[in-house]
Formats: sequence, C-alpha cells, structure tokens
Amino acid sequence: MQPHLQTSGDAIADRRADYAKMLDKGGEPDAAAELMEQALELVPAWAAGWYRLATYREKAGNTEGAIEAYRQTRDRSNNDIFGAALKLAFLGDTAIPDQPPSSYVERLFDDYAGRFEISLVEKLGYDVPAKLAALIATTGRHYALAVDLGCGTGLLGPEIRGMADRLEGFDLSQNMLAKAAEKHLYDHLAQADLSLTPEASGLFSGGAQHRADLVTACDVLIYLGNLESVFASIVALAADGADVAFSVEEAGEGQDIHLAASLRYAHSEPYVRTLCVRHGLEISIVRRSTIRKDGANAISGILFLARKAA
Repeated sequence: MQPHLQTSGDAIADRRADYAKMLDKGGEPDAAAELMEQALELVPAWAAGWYRLATYREKAGNTEGAIEAYRQTRDRSNNDIFGAALKLAFLGDTAIPDQPPSSYVERLFDDYAGRFEISLVEKLGYDVPAKLAALIATTGRHYALAVDLGCGTGLLGPEIRGMADRLEGFDLSQNMLAKAAEKHLYDHLAQADLSLTPEASGLFSGGAQHRADLVTACDVLIYLGNLESVFASIVALAADGADVAFSVEEAGEGQDIHLAASLRYAHSEPYVRTLCVRHGLEISIVRRSTIRKDGANAISGILFLARKAA
C-alpha cells in the first residue's frame, strides 16, 4: 500500500490502527475491528482505515459489518482504488461489475511490482508463459511483430523474443513496465488500459492498427470481467491471419463470468468461444492446465490459440 494511504493524519488514530493491525496478526480480528472503529471515530473520512476495518470484520465473520465498511471505503476513496466494489459484489451486496476499477488494478500492481516474480513464480509455481509460448511454437511461424498485452514484468518476453523480429509490451502499471524494461527484451513498452475501448485504451496512440501478426494476453484477462473491449482491441491490433494466444482462469459449470474470492475473474470456454466467433477469431488449440496455486488449491485455467481470419 502506498505510504500516503497508510496514515490517517491523526497520531492517535494511527496508533490505534497500528495496535489493531497487531491484534489481527495475532489472530484476534474481533478485537482488531473494535480498535479500528475507535480510530475511525477520530478520522471518519479515512478510506484506508475503513478498508482495514472491513477486512477485520470479514475475518471475524461479521459479513454485514464488513459490507457496511466496504461501502464506506468505496464512497470515501478516489476512483475506488481499494477495489471495494469488487468486495461488495463478492459478498453479494451488489452485482458483479463488468470491469474492476482501473485505479484499483493499477495500484495493486504498482505496489506488487517489486516482489511480483518471486511471489508468483517461486511461491505459486506459475508457468503459464512457458505453456503459452509452447502453444505459439506449434504454428512454426516467425513473426514480424508480437504485441504482449498486460506484459507485467515481462515474464512472457523471454519465451517469445526469439519468435519475433519486434516485441512490444503494454500494461496498466508503470512500475510493472519499469521492471519489464530492465530485461531489455522489448523494443517498445507503453501504458494501456485494456478495460477501455480500443480508441481510448492507449494501444493506438501512434495511430497504427492491424499491425501485429502475434498478439498475446498471458494471464491478463483474469483482471477483466466482460471481455468485449479487450477482444475488440485484439482484433484492432491484429493483422489479417495473425495468431492470438491467451489464457483465462476457468469458470465453473453454467457460469460465463465468475468473480472469485481472490477478486480475479474466471471465464468459461463457451463464453470465450462466443467472443472469438463474434470477433472473427478461429480457435485452433484449447488446452486446460493448472495455472497457479492458491494456498493448497490448484487454480484451473484454459489456454487458447486462435487466428484472425485472413
């Protein structure tokens, strides 16, 4: 969490919040919530404080109280940077939003960038980039331009660099882009918001569309709910005959889009197939795989390789 969000501006309230955090870490979320309530009596406009209270109440099993605190968080934070709307949807208070707040996703990954690869690869057994690259390799093609959407710190870059003359990466988080730049694998890196329409996304600031003969989206669609806008961007980026490779977390039976406890979205194969048909993409390979661990649980995903109609 960014430093300016960690303090309320009131020394007494901050001290109580620090004690509350200690109580929570010690396995006493009820006591932590009570102390956090006292802190918020002094600083009722502190959005981060309301978010902490919500998490303590949720851990303590006080769902109704957590919902109220998440509402306060949403209403008191700029652009819902804490993703309170997602928590409210997961707890059943509101409908699942089509997209998460971009400010929340950007903050999440700006904060996460420094420890992202250690957490994901070493601790969670993450290997989707290698698996997605293996799908792409089955085409036997060499690409003039590959565009890596949601490139993050550049985990897919080493896997596909040798397949392309030019590699471009786009991500919402500037801190993640800075980490990707350190790898010296990308010919161009820029910020883009895939939740927006192609025209507003930032993907076409230079005006050039239909330029890539490979477009990838490796574990980025899990941070987008309704995928219409990103598929529109993919098609706008892709030249005729381009290959498109991407991954999703797999939704359960009868669910096109599912919001998980992790606040990531999962999507069903029928939903993705419908989108591909609508946007002129022909699927050639569908492969199910474990894409990461979440505690003791294995998270199931689906990898797709498709081609834009010539």
